Amino acid sequence: MTVNTVDALNWSSAWSAAVQRPSSGFAENWAERGFDHHSVRQVVRLTGGGTALRIRLSNRYGAEPLTVRSATVALSAGGAAVKPGTVRELAFAGDASVWIPAGAETMTDLVELTVEPFASVAVTLYFDGPTGPSTFHAQAWTDSYRAAGDHTADPGGEHFAEVTRSWYYLSDVEVADVGPVQEAVVAFGDSLTDGFGSTVGTNHRYPDALAERLAASGRRWAVLNQGIGGNLTLHDSPWFGERGLGRFERDVLAKPGVRSVIVQLGLNDIGFSEVDLPTYRPNPEVSPEQLIAGYRELIERAHARGVRVIGATITPFKGSEYFTARAEAKRLAVNEWIRTSGAYDAVADFAAVLAAPGDRELLNPAYDFGDRKHPGDAGFRLMAEAVDLAAL
Repeated sequence: MTVNTVDALNWSSAWSAAVQRPSSGFAENWAERGFDHHSVRQVVRLTGGGTALRIRLSNRYGAEPLTVRSATVALSAGGAAVKPGTVRELAFAGDASVWIPAGAETMTDLVELTVEPFASVAVTLYFDGPTGPSTFHAQAWTDSYRAAGDHTADPGGEHFAEVTRSWYYLSDVEVADVGPVQEAVVAFGDSLTDGFGSTVGTNHRYPDALAERLAASGRRWAVLNQGIGGNLTLHDSPWFGERGLGRFERDVLAKPGVRSVIVQLGLNDIGFSEVDLPTYRPNPEVSPEQLIAGYRELIERAHARGVRVIGATITPFKGSEYFTARAEAKRLAVNEWIRTSGAYDAVADFAAVLAAPGDRELLNPAYDFGDRKHPGDAGFRLMAEAVDLAAL
């Protein structure tokens, strides 16, 4: 690739995950203990393609500087293996290693690797000393792998015997090619966007299904999943991430090529106040008016940047720990505003498509993952189908 060609490249978003402070989260992970002389291999599926890529690493929630001694990217061959001949060493301003201050992030240099839309790539990071607690994304719904020692260049997966289902330090993959920037749709929300209840390792979250619908329609747009399980619109949570209002700039508006955002938040703002659990705190009672004010702020900020906003209705949760008459009244009031106010550019009526026939308060048992709040794979496909592609 010549210098002139490099100068002509445009960068587009191909994959992204919202980062969180280290916690034990929903399941066992490595975030709180961090890493020490470990290689970590993480597999992500891109929804954009190009002839080169670069990767953003985040130490946003680290208490101390992070040293990444070496790093590679390769095309995935399934599991922890990668395709021979595709391993590329990653560099940081020309160096093989990088020092990332606490609270900061860094981008790798360009690396030539042709990737097609929906290709999976494996990013392998090696830490040659203790990292301390790790900035991460708790619910990846796919396997990540750990090995003792430096195995960043290994094509095989035999050394990567330890498995978790979170992503560590990895926040973005951007792709480049000559030609215009590929536009992106951001799915912004909580666990229903993140994919809680989807089959692990299958890319069956609703944003995945939406990306496939867009591709089938001929729209060459990436779909970025910026969901965090348990996320709130109005309050930060030590377990479930920075509030939606706080992370909206970083996780939506700052992404290259973003054209529209689907806002799917509010379920936990309503539900947490009905349950007294340590992981649900802070859990002040939130009124429909407060939630609507939050939505209006997100809409105003997006419109100021020329980004369209699609509002998603809050799905049924009767029978779950969230459900009370008060909570249901709030859900109905908020959904009525989402559907009828005209504040959003369009509406994705997730509540309508997932409700049980004859009982609109209940998640349809045919789509229930098992907790009365979350759909499984079939329900996530319905959510994707409820999004009007013309509105994006």
